[in-house]
Amino acid sequence: MTTIADFNVATNDGSKLDLAEMQGKVLLIVNTASKCGFTPQYKGLQELHERYSEQGFDVLGFPSNQFGEQEPGSNEEIAEFCSVNYDISFPLMAKVEVNGDHAEPLYKWLREEAKGLMGTTSIKWNFTKFLVDRDGNVVRRYPPTVAPASIAADIEKLL
Repeated sequence: MTTIADFNVATNDGSKLDLAEMQGKVLLIVNTASKCGFTPQYKGLQELHERYSEQGFDVLGFPSNQFGEQEPGSNEEIAEFCSVNYDISFPLMAKVEVNGDHAEPLYKWLREEAKGLMGTTSIKWNFTKFLVDRDGNVVRRYPPTVAPASIAADIEKLL
């Protein structure tokens, strides 16, 4: 059975992250964008990270430019934007595609594990969120309209 531990991803600084290192943590995986109406959710994601990180929780941000070209910057520009505007301390990954033939393999798996509305697998927009339990299994998908604070109770159940 596939779990989060079966994937490696590129981080924002170009290094590789073996997600097996995240085994044992509760994760919220989010495709992000800097020029989106949902961009202020970075604040809520950072608040979740600060509130629960000592209990074994992490947010993983995956910038994507697939929706309205709302993440046009380089990995360095994205990191600077997140730092300056939201003081982000959770891990940011390299910019990825989340849909289509060139989608990040992790996202192909996430989309199949937690389908969207009416069984769709594609990501509809920026700030779609996936909650992963300590065993590396996808528990739930949240649409972009769900504020990070609304996910706190679900995170607490898994911690």
